Amino acid sequence: MRDYGLFIDGEWIGQGQGPTFESLNPYTQKPWATLREATTGEVDAAVRAAVAAHEGVWRGMSGIRRAEIMHRIADLVVANAEELARLESTDNGKIIRETRSQMQFVARLFRFYAGYADKLFGSVIPLDQPGILDYATREPYGVIGVITAWNSPLSLLSNKLPAALAAGNCAVVKPSEHASVTTLELCRIFEQAGLPKGVVNVVTGAGEVGAAIVRHPGVAKVSFTGSPHVGSIIAAMAGQQLKPVTLELGGKSPNIIFEDADLDRAISGALAGIFGATGQTCIAGSRLLVQRSVHDEVISRLVERAGGIRLGDPLDPSTDMGTAANEPQFQRIMAAIASAREDGAALVAGGRRASGPSLETGLFIEPTIFTNVTNGMRVAQNEIFGPVLSIIAFDTEDEAVAIANDIPFGLASGIWTQDLSRAMRTIPRLRCGVVWVNTYRMVAAQAPFGGTKESGFGRERGEAGILEFMTTKNVMIDFSGEKRDPFAIKN
Repeated sequence: MRDYGLFIDGEWIGQGQGPTFESLNPYTQKPWATLREATTGEVDAAVRAAVAAHEGVWRGMSGIRRAEIMHRIADLVVANAEELARLESTDNGKIIRETRSQMQFVARLFRFYAGYADKLFGSVIPLDQPGILDYATREPYGVIGVITAWNSPLSLLSNKLPAALAAGNCAVVKPSEHASVTTLELCRIFEQAGLPKGVVNVVTGAGEVGAAIVRHPGVAKVSFTGSPHVGSIIAAMAGQQLKPVTLELGGKSPNIIFEDADLDRAISGALAGIFGATGQTCIAGSRLLVQRSVHDEVISRLVERAGGIRLGDPLDPSTDMGTAANEPQFQRIMAAIASAREDGAALVAGGRRASGPSLETGLFIEPTIFTNVTNGMRVAQNEIFGPVLSIIAFDTEDEAVAIANDIPFGLASGIWTQDLSRAMRTIPRLRCGVVWVNTYRMVAAQAPFGGTKESGFGRERGEAGILEFMTTKNVMIDFSGEKRDPFAIKN
């Protein structure tokens, strides 16, 4: 059993004491780490430490110095990538092939935003009035409250934290209580990299810990990844203090296969979209829209491929699909499968708890495919966050777009076609933040990411990601020497 305390002002607090909770390995269903449930007072101490660090050392530090520290963090993430990947797979059941890749992407994000740290330029603005110098600068907010989900803890954190740090902010982080270990391990890397005390603080626990961060007057902005339900609560809570938020929430993304698509590539993309990461990803292509002329062939080939997906130990590199990340999520997925059958969808693959050698104790769910789905069914409207695919037939391009948009969410979409004109017509009609054409579930540090509607607002990654963590200040300097009428605005 590993034992973790809180990380506040560069110190490890309360290991082995106070209220604790256990992290369960979803593969063995056994506890493997003990963590602290932070108190309101400890959240306050973390925020105060972040405020002091921001005012005392971090904001005034040169951008090139901040960049040096962030590059050291990236180097240490790479050096410890195998251990971090192993710990993350143990904590949430994601396969090691993916967590290894994600650790490299964590380092990439730290390097990408380190490159911005000394390039946060302002602008000189020409005015109508002579004799006035006007310029605008970008400044950090101060302390950012960062709250992340359990499905990709370090990857989700790195969508936010490097940009916030490069912009000159400090942070108080709360990872999900279901997967906190790698976020705490990253704090050891911060220590080795020489990150000043208090710049990043981590408090663990359940929802009340996150609520204490959001409510704290010392937190200037909140960045959250999680469910739309919790996101709406956080937005309302922050709104009481007129505190800005960035919300990266759920999705029910349409993955659209047109009849002229390269079906070999499209079917691989459909599998990646829903069975990669056990479907526990906000960008899951959980609605597969297939043009009727190729509908039956696509179903046949998907069912065959789904039957060959290897379930097993997440730490075995040959495993294709791991477990549900925790018991509550497992139960939600199974309930969604039951509701789809009740609504009349046809189950053509999976649908059960997986069994077999090495699967007895883990929270495994068979890769599941439903056909005869209409877009109004619960399985097509509700985010399941699991390996459950709904296949919906369509006839025309207009019908595909209408079905794709008829959803409360607006995070991602996929288009599979060899007709460039069709792709270019369809892209602007899809109401979402990300569109992939002839690929799916692809990310890049440079590419902005985020959604619309119930998928949230604000952007992460790319230049848009760092702008979320800065506010604009305008300065006017009158060097004309002219006197003015004190009772009339000057314009």
